[in-house]
Amino acid sequence: MTWLEIGSIEEIPRLGSRVIKTPAGDIAVFRDARDEVYALEDRCPHKGGPLSQGIVFDRRVACPLHNWIIDLESGMATGADHGCARGYPVRVIAGSVHVNI
Repeated sequence: MTWLEIGSIEEIPRLGSRVIKTPAGDIAVFRDARDEVYALEDRCPHKGGPLSQGIVFDRRVACPLHNWIIDLESGMATGADHGCARGYPVRVIAGSVHVNI
């Protein structure tokens, strides 16, 4: 496992995201209203839209291109839509966010 420290949880906007660049591609790191943190490939499974630019609500993000709703815990599209954005394990240690890439 390779854990990458990306900074403080406070550097991720509540109900927003931050993008980290990795050799595997861009990863969107999301923070919900309860300060839970999730990491997904920054690419909607529908047409590749940037999930990091979507609206975060509950434990979901709405893709900004076609409003597909993606579950932040599983990366799965919800409702009638089908597809999955790759998820990455996240841990928060003393306020510092780490993503396993």
